[in-house]
Amino acid sequence: MDRFAAVGRALRNAAPHLLLDVVTGALREQYEVERVELRLADYGLTTLQRVEDVPFTTEPVSLHDSPQGRAFGSQEPYVEPKAVQGTATVHLPVTVRGDRMGVLTVTLPEEHCSRAHLADMQGICEALGHEILVAERDTDLYLLARRANRLTLAAEMQWQLLPGRSVSRPEFSLGAQLEPAYAIYGDNFDWSVSAHHLTLTVTNGMGQGMEAALLSNLLVNALRNARRAGLDLPGQASLADQAVYAQYRGELHASVLLLRFDLATGEVEAVDAGSPRMWRLRGRSVESVDFDAQLPLGMFEETAYVAERLRIEPGDRLLIGSDGVFDAVSGAGERYGERALARSLSAHRLLPASQVPQAVLRDLGEYRGEVPLEDDALVVCLDWFGRV
Repeated sequence: MDRFAAVGRALRNAAPHLLLDVVTGALREQYEVERVELRLADYGLTTLQRVEDVPFTTEPVSLHDSPQGRAFGSQEPYVEPKAVQGTATVHLPVTVRGDRMGVLTVTLPEEHCSRAHLADMQGICEALGHEILVAERDTDLYLLARRANRLTLAAEMQWQLLPGRSVSRPEFSLGAQLEPAYAIYGDNFDWSVSAHHLTLTVTNGMGQGMEAALLSNLLVNALRNARRAGLDLPGQASLADQAVYAQYRGELHASVLLLRFDLATGEVEAVDAGSPRMWRLRGRSVESVDFDAQLPLGMFEETAYVAERLRIEPGDRLLIGSDGVFDAVSGAGERYGERALARSLSAHRLLPASQVPQAVLRDLGEYRGEVPLEDDALVVCLDWFGRV
């Protein structure tokens, strides 16, 4: 424990770009590691990119058919089959509060691959993940490793708005993904967790490119400002509505679904201002959760919003999709939200919530076939466990 505490102190005191050097030194001293490599998942959740001083000099590895990807997907250390007698290569997930960031790979003597040693190394990975999040305020090193391609300016703005791509607590697990990852426009999501509540917002702004990104930035920050001022859910919607109208005078508006979960009871308060839409998987049954549609934010100078309520049960899975998901059409002209989305949700019921959005978006791509994606596609998945 003292050694682990020493690593944590060294990480906190290190320059932002030297975090991996600190971890490498500690692992060499404690476990005689020969090689250490850190890779982070790209924005599209398709590859793992190496963190290195000169970005893009090392080939990425696939998230879906690589040893590193296996550790990332299972969120468990993965020991590769022996390539050299007496030496082992271990891939360790780097995750912070359920947000899957990447994988740390170490090559070390086989004698140091005991269960206890792997648990210790996993603890170091968690400390590393926390410090990466802090370091990203001061260096681009880790942000550069997250991109397999150049982001559009609009996409850069949208990704910087997000709280993460997944989060977990004893009461719930949540995952989300945006597509096209490197050229998103107006779709966004946000969450905040307190001792008693989870607040989740899913937004869809009008327009394309910078116009949509600027609208989404205004909307998300207006909702955050209202939430942090202590306003209730209808009050948050009203303040954001006024902010958007004041800026655009009704020429642009934004749809938003606001949800507030009581962590103790499973009671959900909701304000549905336009789209997105929500589905619930309970047991093997999938059904659409329909609310009374209210006006999108920013259409008129003053709009009053009303909250609705429902209750979810332990074991429920909620899926929220933007109109780029449920309104997407197949080659035959059928909308994805009519039947195919429910089939996809059922087919992936055994996946953890963090992996469901990407799986649904892959299914959506196959469903569209040659039909191009005409809008952003956003999927959020929430597994509800309840409070024991």
